[in-house]
Amino acid sequence: MTRSLLARAFRLRRRAIARAFRSRRLMRAPIGLYRAGLGFVFGRRLMMLEHTGRNSGESRYVVLEVVTSPNPNELVIASALGRRAQWVQNLGAESNCHVSIGLRRRVPAIAEVLEPADARAYLAAYEVQHPRIWKELSALMTSLHDGNPDFEIPLVRITLRS
Repeated sequence: MTRSLLARAFRLRRRAIARAFRSRRLMRAPIGLYRAGLGFVFGRRLMMLEHTGRNSGESRYVVLEVVTSPNPNELVIASALGRRAQWVQNLGAESNCHVSIGLRRRVPAIAEVLEPADARAYLAAYEVQHPRIWKELSALMTSLHDGNPDFEIPLVRITLRS
């Protein structure tokens, strides 16, 4: 395959993945597994965050990738959609939440949006540890942000309370 065809194939794949990220039904599919007690199939790479809607006061759920886990009771997660993601805004209004990860279900936790400098440090470490994944993720997130390569990726520290 020529280089230009290969590059085009990667661009098409990124666009398809970006469309999938925008698909509410696809992104919410793992929630049912977590709520049924089957979240352990994702190991500690993914987690389900249960948070409170800032307007409705109702429980909301989202499954997110864990960027890093500095210790067993601390998780750092990223928002590919930036600060406009509903879960980030909800945690800004109410930092108490619950986390399901691995074999642990509905663990009480508290969330804190990290300062941009701290977020950049975590992301730089992630890029060093996972260069191939980072290349694909950064391209995907750039496409999610309409081609803007200077978008912000807010990170949130989740501290488990038990």
